[in-house]
Amino acid sequence: MASIDSAAARRSQAYVDRSGSSVRSAKTLAGTRSAFLSLFIAAALVFAIELIVRQSIADTVAYFIDPMRPAWTTVAAFFLVLLAIDALFGREHKAGLLVVPLAVLPAFVCQQKQVFLSDPLYPTDFLFGRQIMELMPVLVKDRPWTAFGVVLGLIAMVAVIGLLLRYAWRNFPKLTRKERIVRAAFALPLLIAFWQIMDYNQFSWIRDRLRVIPIMWDQTENYRHNGFALAFAINLPMANVNAPAGYMADAIDRIPVKPTPAGTTHRGKPDVIVLMSESFWDPTRLPNVKLSPDPMPTVREMQVGNVFSPEFGGMTANVEFEALTGFSNAFLPYGSIPYQQYIRNPIPSLATFFRSEGYVSRAIHPFQGWFWNRTAVYKAFGFDTFRSEENLPVMQKRGIFASDEALTKEIMRQADAMEDPFFFFTVTLQGHGPYEPNRYAKNTIKVEGNLPESDRQVLATYAQGIKEADDSLKMLMDWAKNRDRETIIVLFGDHLPPLNTVYTNTGYMNDVTASRKGTKEQMKAQHETPLVVWSNKTGPKKNIGTISPAFLSYQILKQAGYEHPYYTGFLGKVYDQYRILDRYMVVRKNGKDIAEWSRQPKIPASLRDYRFLQHDMMFGKRYSTERFFKSHAELFPVGS
Repeated sequence: MASIDSAAARRSQAYVDRSGSSVRSAKTLAGTRSAFLSLFIAAALVFAIELIVRQSIADTVAYFIDPMRPAWTTVAAFFLVLLAIDALFGREHKAGLLVVPLAVLPAFVCQQKQVFLSDPLYPTDFLFGRQIMELMPVLVKDRPWTAFGVVLGLIAMVAVIGLLLRYAWRNFPKLTRKERIVRAAFALPLLIAFWQIMDYNQFSWIRDRLRVIPIMWDQTENYRHNGFALAFAINLPMANVNAPAGYMADAIDRIPVKPTPAGTTHRGKPDVIVLMSESFWDPTRLPNVKLSPDPMPTVREMQVGNVFSPEFGGMTANVEFEALTGFSNAFLPYGSIPYQQYIRNPIPSLATFFRSEGYVSRAIHPFQGWFWNRTAVYKAFGFDTFRSEENLPVMQKRGIFASDEALTKEIMRQADAMEDPFFFFTVTLQGHGPYEPNRYAKNTIKVEGNLPESDRQVLATYAQGIKEADDSLKMLMDWAKNRDRETIIVLFGDHLPPLNTVYTNTGYMNDVTASRKGTKEQMKAQHETPLVVWSNKTGPKKNIGTISPAFLSYQILKQAGYEHPYYTGFLGKVYDQYRILDRYMVVRKNGKDIAEWSRQPKIPASLRDYRFLQHDMMFGKRYSTERFFKSHAELFPVGS
């Protein structure tokens, strides 16, 4: 009997062992299936993101099969994120319902940004989301059905996500406490380690083995090689600007500076009006079309050169930054926006210089003061006042933007009320895109050529805006000619307009946006805007050629008869050697260009010192204040 009971016990124990083993095997198999499903979701998500951004199945497949590119590193990163979020919520695959839309939506935004501008989406773009919303009415008017589809799609997406999350909470398999701990313990340390190696300022052997290569000097290639998600993540630290190698007090002290005379060589202090004209460009450069009559006869007669804009189709604030400070975007992280990220404390500008000379220094822009953070930036630049839409008289509009004519009349009105010499820096608005048909009651510029009707309407609207900007400049010059005090007027365009398919259908460019790097001729064609430097006493300045906006301060002060340790002294020495300073190319005085100059083993001393001075005043200890910016120091003491 005992033997029978013992045998039964052994059979029972064997059954329990087999049953327990089966349960463990089933759980292991279920866990493996769940992990593979998460991996599949991660891979499908990365593929979808790249397909949206690249708009090419072939390019997307090439990204995945190229062993030198980090497609599968990206998949692994998303896989870890999914595991970590699942552990947090305690449900299998619920993370996918959150991560997928949050990852896909920026990809759509990136693709749309590349339609209008030549850059992908950067983390810093989210700093000016309010600007985009403010311009939404004109964008909606330009593409109403697209806007309607986007809004409808967003509403549908939010509703579907909400329903899916509710369904997931009720029906998706629940993770045990042990399963949650295992997933978190596996995913979180790896994610933290991965994040630690993503800082592009530090070399990482592991990152290099994972084929993640921060190509910060060429963001187009950065996004192409690394993919949207990793390139976007790499750019997250761009707001942190490290000091250039060799920057220290001794390095600043070794930069030579000559004493400069006080005052001006002119008979009196001339008034200075600078007009940065929104998207002002010469449309007669377009081949295979004819515009009649000439939309810009005044500018054509008075033009003394061109400004080489570092931007295309937008990012006005970056051009403005160079023009007012004499500093260069070429020394800042690619994709950064100084007005949004870096201008937190007072720094030297033309405004502080003119104030130190007894001028009234005023900024004028007929839009809201928060746009591009201008209220805070202009205060940091030392302007006495900023006249924006909030405190300007109501102006006549062209479309939804204040007209150049109304703005010019307001400039003349404010100037006539001045007793002291003044420096006005004005940013116009009428020329802002998109260039919807029927913005003007009548287009007086005839467009001839083999163009689609939609392109013809866009070009006609743009050309009419150029004509009215030109007419406004003539009105301002006619007014200045009757003034006794010398009046200097400077006009330049901030960047080429976003004319989209007009460029490709006329054969002017191969794409609807400009290239970020190319031959000198190609870059000048896609980045040059007209420049006028004119005095009511001496007429237009002698031929200047094509210059970067950073050299405008030198030209303005020389025209006004002033000398300054930095703006005419140091910057003048740099100008004697270089005319264009861009991230990818510098152009010497003799016209010779040097591509990829910043990646050369040795950077020319003048450009090295230029970078030192800019970093010193923007981010450093301001060692150069007393020697190079003494007049500014009186307004903004060191340490302010």
